[in-house]
Amino acid sequence: MNIYTLTLAPSLDSATRTSQIYPEGKLRCSAPVFEPGGGGINVARAINHLGGSATAIFPAGGATGEHLCHLLKEEDVDIISVPSQEWTRQNLHVHIDSSGEQYRFVMPGAALSSAECQQLAGKIKSIPADSLLVISGSLPPGTDTDYLCSLIQLAQKQNIRCIIDSSGDALSAALEVGNIALVKPNQKELSALVKHPLTQPDDVQLAAQEIIRSGKAQNVVVSLGPQGAMGVSSDACVQVVPPPVRSQSTVGAGDSMVGAMTLKLADGAGLEDMVRYGVAAGSAATLNQGTRLCSFENTEKIYRYLLQS
Repeated sequence: MNIYTLTLAPSLDSATRTSQIYPEGKLRCSAPVFEPGGGGINVARAINHLGGSATAIFPAGGATGEHLCHLLKEEDVDIISVPSQEWTRQNLHVHIDSSGEQYRFVMPGAALSSAECQQLAGKIKSIPADSLLVISGSLPPGTDTDYLCSLIQLAQKQNIRCIIDSSGDALSAALEVGNIALVKPNQKELSALVKHPLTQPDDVQLAAQEIIRSGKAQNVVVSLGPQGAMGVSSDACVQVVPPPVRSQSTVGAGDSMVGAMTLKLADGAGLEDMVRYGVAAGSAATLNQGTRLCSFENTEKIYRYLLQS
């Protein structure tokens, strides 16, 4: 099954380290490491790391956009880019050696013109039927949820199954379209979706089942931080808890998880195996510093452990 990802607010991410952080003085940093960024782009990269293949669709503008495309080509990630007038944003991740803290400076995405929005819709139209489309990440300034919903509807009319990983109004609007193949909120986002607090142990399961019964999604996988993830479908519920690992960074863990689950969904795997592989990839990503995603070796090692536990 063909896999595509859509990122409306891509980024060029730079990561560096400094010994300590304080105001006004010059903070001497290490040479920056540049990596592609943005939800759907990272999902495509994670799929590539795990031995699969996905095509990333996104707008790209200016020198930062060119750099982003170049980095993806170096990783052998297939891309379909739409030229944008505004430059692709650049984010900054700083690791503080003395404390182990990380600071993430996230810029607003580049605004899209109506013509650029139409071009991106045209790329969705070109996706073959019976594919998977992962729509992940935030919306750029000036892009409303109606546009996002129109892209989902366009894909579904072509018999393309959509996976959504977003938050806030974008996530709520996407679910109102209905029949989403897979959605991955965290517990706080799930609480916002069902409009009530999730305080009891069974609340997460009941809230996820509420979304499925309403026809909004076929599978809901709720990320629970150190407690792993809970997956719920119309006929099953499973929680997968990862092994204790020495976490270096949580950056990229969610995208790695979505990439792994997308691969399993494309292979026709059941809910438990999909969640298990997703938790393995998310945990593998936390073993790395900076913005690095999961590796195949670490994901497989954790996945085998979860199979045996």
